[in-house]
Amino acid sequence: MKLLIDKVMQEGIVLDNEVLKVDSFLNHQMDPVLMQEIGREFARLFAGQSITKVLTIESSGIAPGIMTALALNVRLIFARKRKSLTLTEDIFVEKVYSFTKQETNEITVSRKFLAPGDKVLIVDDFLANGEAAFGLARIVEQAGAEVAGIGIVIEKSFQPGRRVLTKAGYRVESLVRVASLAGGKIELV
Repeated sequence: MKLLIDKVMQEGIVLDNEVLKVDSFLNHQMDPVLMQEIGREFARLFAGQSITKVLTIESSGIAPGIMTALALNVRLIFARKRKSLTLTEDIFVEKVYSFTKQETNEITVSRKFLAPGDKVLIVDDFLANGEAAFGLARIVEQAGAEVAGIGIVIEKSFQPGRRVLTKAGYRVESLVRVASLAGGKIELV
C-alpha cells in the first residue's frame, strides 16, 4: 500500500531499535484519507470470507477498524481497556500485555455483540509480539465465533508476533512490514 508506506517512511520516527512512533497519522492525529484506504485494502484482502464483524482494541485500532467495517458493510466492536460502569456483566475478559505501554490490561467485550456463527476480522494498528491479537482471538473463540483473519496496519517483523499467530493457525495480513529499526533507520521487508 504505497500511501501507507510513504507515510511510514516520511513521518515515522524511530525512538529506539524496537519502537516506531507514527502518531502524526495513525494513533494520535489521524489521516482520514489514509484510514479510508486502509479499510478498503483490508476489505479487499479478506473479500470472500463472509465476515460479519470487525473487532479491534481501543483506542488506536478504532480508526482502521471502523473504516474496514465500513468497507465490509458490517459492525465494528472494540474491546475496552478501561473499566466501565455500564459494562460489568455478561462480558468476555482477557488479559493483554501492551509492548508499547509496558503494562497488562484486562480487555472486555460485551457478550451480546459476539455470537456463535460470527466470522470476525481482527484489525489492529501494530503487531509486535501478538499479545493484543491473541487476546482478541481468545475472546472471539470464547463466543463460539470464528476468527476469519487478522489485519495489521504496521507489523514489526523483527518481533515474534507474526510467527506466533501463524503457528497458531491464524491468517495474518499486514499492510506494512518493518524489517528493522536499527540505527534509527526504518527498513521494510
